[in-house]
Parts: sequence; structure tokens; C-alpha cells
Amino acid sequence: MKNIYAFIFGSIFSLGLMISGMSNPEKVLSFLDLFGVWDASLAFVMIGAILVAFIPFQKAIRRPVTVFKEKIELPQKTQIDSDLIMGSVIFGIGWGIAGICPAPALTLIGLGYGQALYFIVAMLLGILLHRKIRGT
Repeated sequence: MKNIYAFIFGSIFSLGLMISGMSNPEKVLSFLDLFGVWDASLAFVMIGAILVAFIPFQKAIRRPVTVFKEKIELPQKTQIDSDLIMGSVIFGIGWGIAGICPAPALTLIGLGYGQALYFIVAMLLGILLHRKIRGT
């Protein structure tokens, strides 16, 4: 049953990415272009996402188990450190170059945009490189 729920909620998330424009690289790049023709509409999408996620995250902090009684593994680190900063910088650079991030890339594949494979392959290679360097 949990796989059916995962599929349903994943599909809703993917639909939200498409409707909001988060899976459209041109729209994302115009949002990131603060000094050009800036499209602020994705800021409202992000604010909406924060508002929708706030209550479930608060519940997960108080009771870290799913409705299926599985443990929710929350991050243990609470300090801003060099790993967080470097990860954020690398993510931001990739987002700025490609105009997509991991979830929208998968949505684009589902829509038949094969070009997103370049991003996904580069992302997976980056993950493997990080694991090799960090030894995790």
C-alpha cells in the first residue's frame, strides 16, 4: 500500500513541478536572472511550498514515524559548516547553469525530454565522485 501512496504523491509532486514552471529551464533561468528580465513568479511557488511543508515537518520533528510506523530519519547536524556551504554553492552553480535540479530533471525525462539525461548523468557522476572522495 505504501508504494501506491508513494506513486500517487510522487505524481502529484511531479504535476506541481510542471504546473508551477519549476520543470521549465527557461522559466527557472529567468527567475535566477535578477539583473535581466526577472520573473519573480517562482518565488511565490517557493513560498507556497514552504507553507505547505511547514506543518508536516513540525509533526515529523515531534513524532518521527510515518503513518506506516516507519522511522523518519531527520538530519542530525544543526550547524552550518563548510560541507553545507560547499554543497549549496555547487547546487546553486548547477541550477544556474542548467536551469533544473534533480526532481524537475526526472519530471522532464517522464515528459520525454531526453536532454535531461545529460544533467542526470552529470548529477550521478558528481554523487559517485563525492562518495569516492569522502569515502562514504
